[in-house]
Amino acid sequence: MKAMSHLSNLPSVERILQTEEAAALAESFGRPLTLRAIRETLDAVRGSLKAQRELEAPPVDSILGSAARLLKEWTHTSLGPVINATGVILHTNLGRAPLSRATINAMGEIARGYSNLELDLATGKRGARSLDPEAALRQLTGAEAALVVNNNAAAVLLILSALASRRRVAIARSQLVEIGGGFRMPDVMRQSGAKLIEVGTTNKVRISDYEEAFAVTTMVLRAHRSNFKMVGFTEEPEFKSIVEAAHRAGQIVVDDLGSGALLDTATYGMAHEPMVQESLGADADVVCFSGDKLLGGPQAGLIVGKAALIAKINKHPLARAVRADKVTLAGITATLMHYLRNEAEAEIPVWRMLAMPLEDVKRQADEWAANLGTGDVRPAESTLGGGSLPGESLPTHVLSLTTARPDDLLSKLRAQEPPVIARAEKGSVLLDPRTVQAEEQHLLIAGVRAVLAEVR
Repeated sequence: MKAMSHLSNLPSVERILQTEEAAALAESFGRPLTLRAIRETLDAVRGSLKAQRELEAPPVDSILGSAARLLKEWTHTSLGPVINATGVILHTNLGRAPLSRATINAMGEIARGYSNLELDLATGKRGARSLDPEAALRQLTGAEAALVVNNNAAAVLLILSALASRRRVAIARSQLVEIGGGFRMPDVMRQSGAKLIEVGTTNKVRISDYEEAFAVTTMVLRAHRSNFKMVGFTEEPEFKSIVEAAHRAGQIVVDDLGSGALLDTATYGMAHEPMVQESLGADADVVCFSGDKLLGGPQAGLIVGKAALIAKINKHPLARAVRADKVTLAGITATLMHYLRNEAEAEIPVWRMLAMPLEDVKRQADEWAANLGTGDVRPAESTLGGGSLPGESLPTHVLSLTTARPDDLLSKLRAQEPPVIARAEKGSVLLDPRTVQAEEQHLLIAGVRAVLAEVR
């Protein structure tokens, strides 16, 4: 009887909804979701009272507190901005390329209302949806035609589906790689309906190996190795030689560049990353690459090449399934405009980070040390990341925080708002200014200061 008495003391849903606290929750989270949270909280309380008869019915404010916690849990979003102090410029786990201000503005503007996405303003009739980025790509690369899809994996799948379904494609064994997330090149080829013909050995490929395969193939695919690098006893023909031999045999040549460099990384003290213009200059028929790696734009797959082949790719049914949306098209166009205006190094964060003078990096690290009153500034290495130039690095200076438990310090930095992502090395936590943008400096200092005050 005592348990029943406690249950009878529970306030009704209507009584709880009449409180100011419940009204405030409904204002923030909406009445339907607030009502659900209150009901679920009351159900949980009833279950506890029935199981443990000695419990007293909780007051209204306690019930509302539990309901509020439920509401926050249900509406919490895990995706949010972080400060990248790792020194990895294209950090896949951190969203790869940060966007330029002009790109962000263009994407926001096109998302804000209606647009002429597929309307020809001159005729009032239906028009093409990606004229601007395709025109920019033709201008930048010299390609006859271009196409934008939602990412480079989709670009590869679409190209193979449109041009090589139920046909054999030659690819070097050294290029049958797996990249992040278990994405495997052989799996993509099989999904497209193409049958891969492995050429050469893992470490050595010769023109004669390709020529032998041409007897049964109709296409040659060169695939970027992403984060895999071959060293030692290796051999591989120049791409132009492969293209010439393939064209003599009537083969289509497709080059999957992955990173999509339009500028020369060697200019910034790194090894040379294959460029889109170079592939087309070698007379590749179709070239595809990413929008969100070295290009420095939003996620997209960009396809350029011979007009007849691009037209065939664009007409394939899969093209609609992987096409880019209006926001992506606006962002890619704005990013490409930086290259057309010869301002990529100044405006695109990826290239700005690559071009940042070493003395400026050190100056920033010294300022951090002075503001925090702790840490040592020392030389280190930044990396490009994003599957580009594996094993390559460029000199930097970092703020080094020595600690007995670096993993704990890293964890506490990730718990800040916004999270600060750093790296550990030899018992120290390192913060690299190269990948921290100007508007994030004060937030980084505040976050690190809060953590250091906590651990002292």
